Amino acid sequence: MDLKGKIVFVTGASAGIGAATALAFAAEGARLLLAARRAGKLAEVASSALERGAAAVHSVHMDVRSRIAVQRVIDELPEEWARIDVLVNNAGLSRGLDKMYTGKIDDWDEMIDTNVKGLLYVSRAVVPGMVVRARGHVVNLGSTAGELAYPNGAVYCGSKAAVRLINDGLREDLLGTPVRVTSVDPGMVETDFSLVRFRGDAERAAKVYSGVTPLTAEDVAEAILWAVKQPDHVNIARVVMTPVHQANSLLFHREN
Repeated sequence: MDLKGKIVFVTGASAGIGAATALAFAAEGARLLLAARRAGKLAEVASSALERGAAAVHSVHMDVRSRIAVQRVIDELPEEWARIDVLVNNAGLSRGLDKMYTGKIDDWDEMIDTNVKGLLYVSRAVVPGMVVRARGHVVNLGSTAGELAYPNGAVYCGSKAAVRLINDGLREDLLGTPVRVTSVDPGMVETDFSLVRFRGDAERAAKVYSGVTPLTAEDVAEAILWAVKQPDHVNIARVVMTPVHQANSLLFHREN
């Protein structure tokens, strides 16, 4: 698929996999619609995307947890940005690493509201237009955590298991249309994920990657780009990817 001039909407685009995905599509000459909560970081990504070759960039401040805010952003898009070709539902996070029965309910709410409900809100606002236009591709960011739970991560793992089934259900619901649906499910990726999980505790976050060569955000972005660039009649249902040092969400080989 030639992505020049195509409108690619990336949520959570201010850092990590979202930012790397924006830059990967920028290099293809796409027009980028970027959304995130951190306006300053998002402006930096937008500038880098233009330098990388994006045909144009339109940035919006959006919190996917707010159904009203999501719908307003989509409804108020300038006409030249309204026909979204590719949606990358990347916005997501983890909070805490607690046993479920002692977990913080506020953390649960933030994860479920972002990872599950946010994905639903954005998809509900964008996908109907794809169906009407008879073209489009939805890429959802899952996780190996959605395949196999790990201790102290029940709610995060549960949210990603929900993404896996919502992804598959959406593909079933779109059967008979040309709209494609893909889940990209990475294992350990070195981004701000652990820093966010541990609320800025850099020392604790660094230990997560000790002795392991993790995936990079760019690795995941390349997988997303590869899935989208397949011929129109090809739908990549799911990409599961891990570093060589990881077998699944429970098993790692650490060099030290």
